[in-house]
Amino acid sequence: MKGLGRIAAKVILLAAAAAPPGCSTAELQRESADAAAAEIIETTRRLALNRSEAFTIERPSETLRRRLLLDQNLPFASSGSLGVAALEPVDYWPADPGPSGSGDLDLGVAGTAHGASAGSVELKLVDALRVAARNSRDYQEQKEEVFRAALDLDLARNEFRTLFTGAAEGSLDSTLTSDPKSRTTGIESTGTLSAGRVFQNGVSISTQIGLDVVKLLTPDVVTGKKPRSLALFGDASITIPLMRGAGRHIVAEPLIQAERNTLYQILRFERFKKTFAVDIATRYLQVLQQIDAVNNAEQNYRSLMQSVRQLRRQADAGRRSEIEVDQAVQNELQARDGWIRAINAYERQLDAFRIVLGLPPDAEVALERAELGRLGESVRAVLGAEGGPRQPEAGAAAEVAADAPVELDPPGRGHPGPFELDQRIAVEVALGNRLDLAVAEGGIFDAQRAVVVAADALRAEVTLLGSGSFGERRTLSSAALPDSTDLRYDDATYEALLTIDLPLERTAERNAYRDSWILLERTVRAYQELEDQIKQEVREELRSLLLAREEQLIQTSAVAVAMRRVDSTRSFLEAGRAQTRDLLEAQEDLVAAQNDLTAALIAYRIAEYELQRDLGVLQVSEDGLWEEFDPRELTHEDTP
Repeated sequence: MKGLGRIAAKVILLAAAAAPPGCSTAELQRESADAAAAEIIETTRRLALNRSEAFTIERPSETLRRRLLLDQNLPFASSGSLGVAALEPVDYWPADPGPSGSGDLDLGVAGTAHGASAGSVELKLVDALRVAARNSRDYQEQKEEVFRAALDLDLARNEFRTLFTGAAEGSLDSTLTSDPKSRTTGIESTGTLSAGRVFQNGVSISTQIGLDVVKLLTPDVVTGKKPRSLALFGDASITIPLMRGAGRHIVAEPLIQAERNTLYQILRFERFKKTFAVDIATRYLQVLQQIDAVNNAEQNYRSLMQSVRQLRRQADAGRRSEIEVDQAVQNELQARDGWIRAINAYERQLDAFRIVLGLPPDAEVALERAELGRLGESVRAVLGAEGGPRQPEAGAAAEVAADAPVELDPPGRGHPGPFELDQRIAVEVALGNRLDLAVAEGGIFDAQRAVVVAADALRAEVTLLGSGSFGERRTLSSAALPDSTDLRYDDATYEALLTIDLPLERTAERNAYRDSWILLERTVRAYQELEDQIKQEVREELRSLLLAREEQLIQTSAVAVAMRRVDSTRSFLEAGRAQTRDLLEAQEDLVAAQNDLTAALIAYRIAEYELQRDLGVLQVSEDGLWEEFDPRELTHEDTP
């Protein structure tokens, strides 16, 4: 007994020494869960994507949202607006500081952008991607779903580990009778240490060793002493399923499904990153498009104000009628209304974009306006001189006879952009790289396994059970017996049991089996539908690229024509050969052409982003930055 006590004391001391100083049990358990999930995510990512990448759900201790709220003195309702670290602990809060990111200021903003100053923060497109990855609530929730799937897998693995449990109990028992001499009072205490394991083939083993200690608190009526006795006991059992419920494909099915769920969640997150990055870029460019619309509306308003002043002077000199002046004033008022509406639409879009980034909508966060100019230059460089706009020349129509046959240029004239792939090649690339299609294909395999499991439930249940008990137990009635600390295997009780459950009543199992086939059919149909949707998306995006390129060529020519028309109409107006309405209409057409050209430039770039996303070739890192695909290296032989 003393030897067992010393061993138990050493175990307790070693467990206490293993805990780092200052760490609570809750903190240790959280860190253990983090480590298990991180290992699972890293291993699964390597298997699924053949690459490693940093992954954490811990947010920086200093986020851009928090810094903007504080530095720009923005109103907020409670400490919850500043993050979990700013919350006041509630009663009985565990002694756990909680997960925390880096102590350094990490705004997720590139060094070229403004940092944590009290002024406005200007975001480039690459900065917006970083900020979204660090601050977006949707992005964080998707990462947490991956983490939770990893924890579920760790729990499923735990079912097949060797598990140890320990327990101790004690009781004070007293027997009251009318004869005081026959009354007994004593203490019974039992301590057990158990170990068990379930193997993936269905075999389960459990063992237990325990110690009974009893002591009478009343003297024995014969000896007059207060006897005490202890005894060691143990037992072991093994269960072996022979038919129903046997085999790894049945027993380990929850583990297999948990592994695949983690894989699916990682693939979904990779797909989400692509979709999210394209959505951020699209919203960024759409805000810039609205800025350009504001500039165009402002220029139109200024131009009309100047026209009104000029017409007013001409009317005072008797060269223009008051009707023409009133027409110009009406257009000036409409231009002011359009300018104010454009500003309102810009501010509304910018507020919505800030929220998507996870930032306060009232924060002073602006976008880099030069991005739109660079975008126009890059798109024109891609299209090249061959695909450039055809500028109409004066008198060009006169060079062609009026009765000459009309020849139409087919859509897509000029030099196509690098992403304007052959439709078949693009579809093959998409089918080989789309992660959501891989998840749907995995769902078919899952549904097939569900059919196998449901079919197994229809079989007879034949189970072999073996058990053995060793040693002795102690109660108050046996307190006077001598100690028993030997586990004698030749003095034990052994049992063997074979149970058979014939499959005579399997109505519920029969219906579940039939339902598994229905679910398999549905899963296959869903896979087919997704495959068709992917083909449709890719074909539509290729058409959108072609349309956007044609729109850019047309609108570039339209802007040139509109500018020349405004200049010539203004000259004719000064010479008295044109009406005021002609100039007003020419200016309206110029503004519309300028807005349409900007829309075509942005539409072409967005179509490139969306095509890369839906081809599955856009790579996005954990911090939100992307690496675009170079389609010029793609040949038909490279496709899956």
